[in-house]
Amino acid sequence: MTVEKSDLPNHALDGARQKPRAAGAGRELAMMNVFPRPPASAVTRLLAEAELPSSDVSTAQLEHFFGCGSIRAPDGIVGLELYDSVALLRSLAVRSDCRGRGCGAALVARAEQHAESQGVREIYLLTTTAERFFERLGYTRVPREAAPLAIRQTQEFSVLCPSSSAFMVKQLPANPTVERDARKSGARHSP
Repeated sequence: MTVEKSDLPNHALDGARQKPRAAGAGRELAMMNVFPRPPASAVTRLLAEAELPSSDVSTAQLEHFFGCGSIRAPDGIVGLELYDSVALLRSLAVRSDCRGRGCGAALVARAEQHAESQGVREIYLLTTTAERFFERLGYTRVPREAAPLAIRQTQEFSVLCPSSSAFMVKQLPANPTVERDARKSGARHSP
């Protein structure tokens, strides 16, 4: 995953606005439009522009992607792969002319909120260029050998990202609603 500090212009945006939370961002992020399921064509275009892999992005995975800016032509995107209590944050890409204005941090915050609502307790990522950006958002570098099996089996981890990529993790707070619902249904979410 190749990312640089990225953000969205402060001009009028389509759709509902959301105030993201980003731990350690050091400044309040501007209100901006972050929305689920950006168009597949926009995801492919932004990933190509950022020189990020897209060969493994399926229609089903787009269910866990988010866009920032205009719904028709997003300025940035991010995706998640969910695996019970862990997730892989992937494909954070923001148009080069929109970087430095909050879009990247807003996308990560929205992805974290979504993951937390799904019972995820740890989010992992791989990056070749944005380690400092993710550190500011509360991610820490860990050895690749520490990766859970579900993450090691992803295309991103096992094939697409170079072994020199920084491997990072962030612990999410427990979601009492998800845990309560899981106990009621008999399902288990690993801590």
